[in-house]
Amino acid sequence: MIVTPGFVEPVERARKSGFNIGIHVMKFPPEESGLPHGITSDQISDDMLPMFLKSMDLLQEPLEKLLEEFRPDCLVADMLFPWANDAAAKFDIPRLVFHGTSFLAFCASEHMRIYKPYKNVSSDLEEFVLPNLPHQLKFTRTQVPNFYREEIENELTKLLTKVKESEVRSYGVLFNSFYELEPDYADHYRKVLRRNAWHIGPLLLCNKGGEDYKGHRGK
Repeated sequence: MIVTPGFVEPVERARKSGFNIGIHVMKFPPEESGLPHGITSDQISDDMLPMFLKSMDLLQEPLEKLLEEFRPDCLVADMLFPWANDAAAKFDIPRLVFHGTSFLAFCASEHMRIYKPYKNVSSDLEEFVLPNLPHQLKFTRTQVPNFYREEIENELTKLLTKVKESEVRSYGVLFNSFYELEPDYADHYRKVLRRNAWHIGPLLLCNKGGEDYKGHRGK
């Protein structure tokens, strides 16, 4: 497993609970990113976002060196590393995208992006139905992200566009979910959106001895 320093502790906990995981720690932030030394992803403020996005791009070259050295069977990379497709392709390695969200949430987000039903209502509080999903899901325009509603283009939206393009080009997607929780949406993702997907979660339940740690995750 390739991790940045801020993710070493949870991986070490998994190792101690019996999982055979090798770790390679990649330096973060890269020297050229402009970010303060020792900063972690949960400390990134809004004004640091451009530097943070640059720092993620700067990880491509050191990752490619590791792929060339170890030649893994596949590369699993988080959705926020869209360049991972190209990095893996250089060594004829399939890339799998990891999504920490559910099938339902992702299908809803994808249909919101494709159909834009929020454009067909007359006020922010008028409900609309998200079309072509297994169930009738209702929203109001206030629940739609600003960058969708206002069609904003900034560094974040450019990244999200790259994420979407890389997902379609990847070999498939791993979801932190399980089939029995949301079978209609797991099937919808594969059969309607027509993308390879595997449900491998919820991963948090694998850590039987980490009850003290779960409450301190993220913010």
